[in-house]
Amino acid sequence: MTWSILARDAATGELGVAVASRFLAVGALCPRVEGGVGAAATQALVNPWIAPRALAGFKAGQGAEQALASLIEADAGRATRQAHLLSADGRSAQHTGADCIGWCGHVAAPDVSVAGNMLAGPQVIAATRDAFLGSAGLPLAERLMLAMEAGEAAGGDKRGRQSVALQVASDGPIPDLDLRVDDHADPLAELRRIYRVWHGYTRHFRRFLPSVDQWGADHPGVFDRAVIQAAIAAAQAEQE
Repeated sequence: MTWSILARDAATGELGVAVASRFLAVGALCPRVEGGVGAAATQALVNPWIAPRALAGFKAGQGAEQALASLIEADAGRATRQAHLLSADGRSAQHTGADCIGWCGHVAAPDVSVAGNMLAGPQVIAATRDAFLGSAGLPLAERLMLAMEAGEAAGGDKRGRQSVALQVASDGPIPDLDLRVDDHADPLAELRRIYRVWHGYTRHFRRFLPSVDQWGADHPGVFDRAVIQAAIAAAQAEQE
């Protein structure tokens, strides 16, 4: 009862996932992304363990097809599941179980995978993929939003709209961008609104946090509030 897109920015190496559904708080269960590792989404009669275990499989050296196949084989509910994975090299794998509710299916291209079930038709995932491929050069988050908006315009989830989520990661397990709309009459429009808020403030704030290679007493990030606020104000003024 959901559709989602996994994608990689070939220029920056960033990985991202976006998902939309007529289901409360879809972002709580379906999407996962880790910079330098991969992205995954699990949906239909969701098994929330598939996505985190897929990323663990990537870390253990498995490719997308191997990681997904081993997880699906071990899942007794595989016929009711839909899942897809994208590794850090842009390769993907997909599974749509035989008992998923129509319309259901998946499509892929280099650096992108789209899957969905309970959709208005195959045009939803085709439009999502094509909008992503046609927006090269834009930031990954914006490409993912454009893709989901195209899928919505093509019919989206046939039951209606309720929630969306968007994650983008460049390095490590904490996404650079992690936004959710859990319950809204027009969730993609609301996602656009909070993305603008994030872009104007939190995007600048985040660069002062400790990163994966800056953890510990010697590399704690920046925690002088005056320095942080002055830098954010300067960045906002330049942006305006």
